Amino acid sequence: MVSLQQELASNSYPGRGIVIGKSGDGKYAVTAYFIMGRSSNSRNRVFVTEGEGIRTQAFDPSKLEDPSLIIYAPVRVLGYDTIVTNGDQTDTIYDGMASGETFEQSLRCREFEPDGPNYTPRISGLMHIEGGKYDYAMSILKSNDGDPDCCNRYTFTYDNPKAGEGRFIHTYIGDGNPLPSFAGEPTKVDISGDIDAFTEMVWNALNEDNKVSLFVRFIDIATGKYETRIVNKNK
Repeated sequence: MVSLQQELASNSYPGRGIVIGKSGDGKYAVTAYFIMGRSSNSRNRVFVTEGEGIRTQAFDPSKLEDPSLIIYAPVRVLGYDTIVTNGDQTDTIYDGMASGETFEQSLRCREFEPDGPNYTPRISGLMHIEGGKYDYAMSILKSNDGDPDCCNRYTFTYDNPKAGEGRFIHTYIGDGNPLPSFAGEPTKVDISGDIDAFTEMVWNALNEDNKVSLFVRFIDIATGKYETRIVNKNK
C-alpha cells in the first residue's frame, strides 16, 4: 500500500482519476473522482450536482469548444449502486445494469476515447452497498499500447474491502505527447481521515496548474446515507 497523497503529488498529470475504498474506521464506503486539464477547453469546467450524482458543466459557456469528451455525468446512482466514471460511459453502465446486465457486460459496447494519438482510457468504478455489506469493482478500457485496432479490457473486483484501504486508477501514468496510458492493476492506497480531511488532502496533493475539479463521497455502509463534497478551481 502506498500513500495516496504522495502518489498524487508525484504525478503532474494523472489526467482523470478514481479512488474507491473504505474509511479508516470501517464505517464508510469512500470514493473520489477528479479531473485535470491542459487545454483551455478542458480547464473551463466545474462539477455541479445533478440528482444523486454530478455533471460536468462549462464554467464560461461562451468559451466552450468541443463538448463531446468533456461534458458528461461522472457519477450516477442506481438503487444500491453508485457508478463513477471518466466519461459518458456512466450512462452506458446505468442503462445496461438497469436492463439486467452486469457492470462488465454493460461496457462491452464501449472502447477507449477517440482522441488519437492519446486514445485516453475509459476508467469506471461501481460501488455496491446493501444490507450492511460493501463491495466494489473497477474497469479500464484502453488501446493496445497506443494501437487503436485493439481494445484491452480489464475488470477488477474487491469483496469486503479492508478499512483504511482503497484502489486508485487514473488515465495517464504521467505527462507527455502522446499521453502514456495507465498500466497495471489499480494502485493500493491508504484511505484516512473524515470526509473533509480526505477531500482537503486529495485537492491539495493535485498539481496546482492542472487540477480542475474534485468530487468526494462517503457512504454510510450501515444505512446507505451519504455525504458529498465538491471542489472547483473555477469559482
